[in-house]
Amino acid sequence: MDEDLQKKIDVLQEMIDSSEHIVFFGGAGVSTESGVPDFRSEDGLYHQKFDYPPETMLSHSFYVTHRKDFFKFYYDKILVESVEKDGKECPIEPNAAHKKLAELEAAGKLSAVVTQNIDGLHQKAGSKKVLELHGSTLRNYCTSCGAAYGIDFMLERKRAGDLEPKCPKCGGDVKPDVVLYEESLDMNTMEEAVREISRADMLIIGGTSLVVYPAAGMVDYYRGNKLVVINKGSTKEDRNADLIISAPIGEVLSQIHV
Repeated sequence: MDEDLQKKIDVLQEMIDSSEHIVFFGGAGVSTESGVPDFRSEDGLYHQKFDYPPETMLSHSFYVTHRKDFFKFYYDKILVESVEKDGKECPIEPNAAHKKLAELEAAGKLSAVVTQNIDGLHQKAGSKKVLELHGSTLRNYCTSCGAAYGIDFMLERKRAGDLEPKCPKCGGDVKPDVVLYEESLDMNTMEEAVREISRADMLIIGGTSLVVYPAAGMVDYYRGNKLVVINKGSTKEDRNADLIISAPIGEVLSQIHV
């Protein structure tokens, strides 16, 4: 490992050891190491060619007016079940970053994970306090009667090629509980995220370029003096950070001892 990187990880370890209420704020870069596709990287969805721009296909109005096209894109690009490794299809699993954050929480160091991701990998790794700003693919609901359905329901619809999933109870439309463009973030989740960040004695920002609002604005509520940014690219918080580590987050957090 690069000597400068190791020195920064040693500093990170010291900061974690001296903290009791750590909050982690993460984005797509946390899950890309598990094989989950992101949007803004060089190989991300925003740089691929589709019949419509991804921002359009993931909008509320498109969901309403082009429901079949929405679900085709959602099934193919968002509800991803596996990733190719060494020529074999392997299920997507939590990586070293997800697992270390769960360990830190179990040890009483980490108070909450605030995430922009919708894949549920933090929970799968064992994290309990996960605030999902943009919702989750694990949850789905009927827009008519409100009946709730888990991920298995939508995966069954995907495998059946059903581009218009309906509620078995009332026949209404079933929608993923994810925040689409033109939709508002859940106010309760936002308020809880603000509370956790504002009371944290250490904030770790990881795997996000902090360009998606209003989610990125949550970090402005941090008032402590241990602000860490772990990201391969620059962010708007670099100028305020007490420690910046430009490396894959899984590689960094895997070196931390709990």
